[in-house]
Amino acid sequence: MNSEKRRKRKEKREEKMTISENLEKFNKELPDDVKLVAVSKTKPVSDLMEAYNAGQRIFGENKIQEMEAKWQEMPKDIQWHMIGHVQRNKVKYMAPFVSLIHAVDSLKLLKEINKEAEKNERNIDCLLQIKIAEEDSKFGMDKTDAAKLLASDEIKKLRNVKIIGLMGMATFTDDEKQISEEFQKLEKIYNEFKIQSREFGTEFRILSMGMSGDYKIAIQNGSNMVRVGSAIFGERNYN
Repeated sequence: MNSEKRRKRKEKREEKMTISENLEKFNKELPDDVKLVAVSKTKPVSDLMEAYNAGQRIFGENKIQEMEAKWQEMPKDIQWHMIGHVQRNKVKYMAPFVSLIHAVDSLKLLKEINKEAEKNERNIDCLLQIKIAEEDSKFGMDKTDAAKLLASDEIKKLRNVKIIGLMGMATFTDDEKQISEEFQKLEKIYNEFKIQSREFGTEFRILSMGMSGDYKIAIQNGSNMVRVGSAIFGERNYN
């Protein structure tokens, strides 16, 4: 009976954790060189403003038009990160304000981002998404295609985009060994590309990997940017 009461009290405490308290926990826990992207997709502006008032300035969204609507309404010192798969015909909606696009997986997409960035007289930072997960549903390039893209003459002509690192997502599994191996694979690719990045006319500095369920494993394997949503804002309601 006593253990049951303790369990219920613990659950009640966890339910009462606010967004600002969750952020405080992460800011204490994360190493100084790891940036936290608060993944706010599907969440109302009121939740984002609670995070903002607690000091969070980097927010990640996976739908461009939802991100644009929030950008219109919220303070302009926020860095907006597009973390989802990007459709080329929607790039124009985020080009005026987006800070970093995580999931670039083709030269065609880079050309579109460059075109819209030029129209807005901006330079937009991008990450190449590398496929490290086993699931077919995950997007991304393989190492060979990414290396060819970075070394291509065409990419050198794109003056308004800059590739500054890599992003990847591990397989959705409870097997921590598999997750760690996939992150290790991406870290190895990142380190190789980082050495060569000046030859590509850029300088790699961001390795974006790790989400609410696996960010600790990602940090152990070299991630310096984690994308955390439900552990900050609570579970999402997609209805």
